[in-house]
Amino acid sequence: MELTDRVVLITGGRRIGAMVATELARRGADIALVYRSSRREAEETAAAVRGLGRRAVVLQADLRAPDACDRIVDDTVGELGRLDVLVHMASIYQRRAFDEVTVADWDAQLSVDVRSAWLCARAAVPHMRRARGGRIVNFADWVARSGRPRYQGYLPYYVAKAAVVALTEALALELAGDQILVNAVAPGPIVAPENLSDDEFASVERATPLGRWGGEIEIAKAVAALVESDFITGETIRVDGGRHLK
Repeated sequence: MELTDRVVLITGGRRIGAMVATELARRGADIALVYRSSRREAEETAAAVRGLGRRAVVLQADLRAPDACDRIVDDTVGELGRLDVLVHMASIYQRRAFDEVTVADWDAQLSVDVRSAWLCARAAVPHMRRARGGRIVNFADWVARSGRPRYQGYLPYYVAKAAVVALTEALALELAGDQILVNAVAPGPIVAPENLSDDEFASVERATPLGRWGGEIEIAKAVAALVESDFITGETIRVDGGRHLK
């Protein structure tokens, strides 16, 4: 897909989402950004997109609400005229010991990571069919893509991200006849969490065959490659510096 004058809807992501948005704008796309609570960051990203000569809109939504996905898709099309690409990055990332996981924790994780990915896709597909094709890029995780849990304390997160992989494959099959290609990105050590100690930072570097953190641009390049490809569908691409090999 050639991105010039296409419209991309991006949910969540904050720092990485900002890089994805500006990279796709640099390639010619107009961008709709969805945030839940980080309005300032979303507005800054929108300003950066406009600085590249592209249109941008900022939408607030809590994707735990079942009707939120229909609304943000309708608002995107209303503001920007069409919808060609959905990049679903919204996720919850929190550590909870097994005995501390509540039903609310479980439901929130799956509603944001999995249910909203399906609902946003469902809302976006009619517009993509109208344009005779489209792209959907979901976000999984390198651990879930590798098929086995490695870290304790992330039960709902791991299950949700494994489900995203399955959803991506099923959607790809369902929508192939409409020329809507569906893939996922599975990030590894891209950006260090804010609370990470120097020792923990170094230990991740040692565990990664390439010996370093990737940086947000590597995710943006992966998303752009999947959007621009006309023959990759049903794939979940690990962007992890080889971390899964150890």
